[in-house]
Amino acid sequence: MIAAEDWYETIRMADDVTLIHEPWIKPFYRCNMWHVRGRDRDLLFDSGLGHFSLSEHVKLVTERPLLCVASHTHFDHIGCHHEFDHRAVHSAEADILADPRNDLTLADRYATEEMFNRLPAGWRTERYRIQPAPAQRLLENGETIDLGDRSFEVVHTPGHSPGGVGLFERKTGLFLSGDIVYDGPLIDDAYHSDRGDYQATFERIRSLPVSVVHGGHFPSFGPTRYRQLIDEYLDQWRKPGCHLA
Repeated sequence: MIAAEDWYETIRMADDVTLIHEPWIKPFYRCNMWHVRGRDRDLLFDSGLGHFSLSEHVKLVTERPLLCVASHTHFDHIGCHHEFDHRAVHSAEADILADPRNDLTLADRYATEEMFNRLPAGWRTERYRIQPAPAQRLLENGETIDLGDRSFEVVHTPGHSPGGVGLFERKTGLFLSGDIVYDGPLIDDAYHSDRGDYQATFERIRSLPVSVVHGGHFPSFGPTRYRQLIDEYLDQWRKPGCHLA
């Protein structure tokens, strides 16, 4: 079993962005947590599984004032949200963040021993719970998250879940996309997924002038792959006989 001090890994990217992840979780289930350094405060986009304390074992997230944003409220993205004083989520999923029951967060479906390459010390599937983390800020499409010297536009991305959001920095083209688009199998069949919404979201965000996309899972990618992933998804539902329902 993997001890708490060996659980997290940080990887410095460009533009004062750091990837925090849990390398002992299989890639399909492994959440990318994105830390962005700002002049006046920092941003943390998603907070992982929550079995081990993020704030205790990754000092980067405690060095300065920080806003912790949930891309959406599935268990692998909000496990440590309760550790931060300033939390934000889209209004459509605020109730789940405040009451993150296993059936609402997909933990009852996916949070088992099968998600790990190596088990974390103390793991017991039957005991896994996410602590409530009511948001202080409810996000809506088009709002701005200001870090002082850089700002991110909130992009509402329903489809994977009703309250999914991405954060787009127009000055640099950096897009924190959450689970609406990443370079791996996209999930549109969860209990509150909606394929019609997924299609509408993709048609709306395809034209975003992205330079780099940091997704909720799997490696980052650029604008060509971004449009390719979107087009591949849309094309499968445009074939004769396919239905979005």
